[in-house]
Amino acid sequence: MSLNSLYIALHVLSVVVWVGGMFFAHQCLRPVAAGQLEPPARLRLWVGVFGRFFPFVWLAVILLPATGWLMIFGLFGGQPPLYVHLMNGIGTVMILIFLHVFFAPYRRLKRHVAAEDWKAGGAALASIRKLVGFNTILGVIVIVIASGGRFFG
Repeated sequence: MSLNSLYIALHVLSVVVWVGGMFFAHQCLRPVAAGQLEPPARLRLWVGVFGRFFPFVWLAVILLPATGWLMIFGLFGGQPPLYVHLMNGIGTVMILIFLHVFFAPYRRLKRHVAAEDWKAGGAALASIRKLVGFNTILGVIVIVIASGGRFFG
């Protein structure tokens, strides 16, 4: 296996874990949890889910730019096509959104749940929901660009 093959594999696996995890959480888990659990149980569930999911996201936000830049130089000789620049730019925005989620509303969510302040915890979770929804859309756009970008213009 060449190093470029390894970079591609790690890159794709990171995308699958991060974007797939966001899609599952936002589109599948969230509606069921909201419909079946009272706020204390729902908020505790989300603190636990994020506590297990976010270490994988941290790994992804390290591996994605690292493997992306290694591929830019290994596959494209430092001169990538436009679709690679688009993926890099959107991916950077996604990472910045994740960092905001992790260091602001997620910290507030944990603090409010520990204090059993369900109203404030709900507000923090609502903020996370909106940001994760937006990041999921961006992630799907990046996947479309990655899978078809070289065939556009």
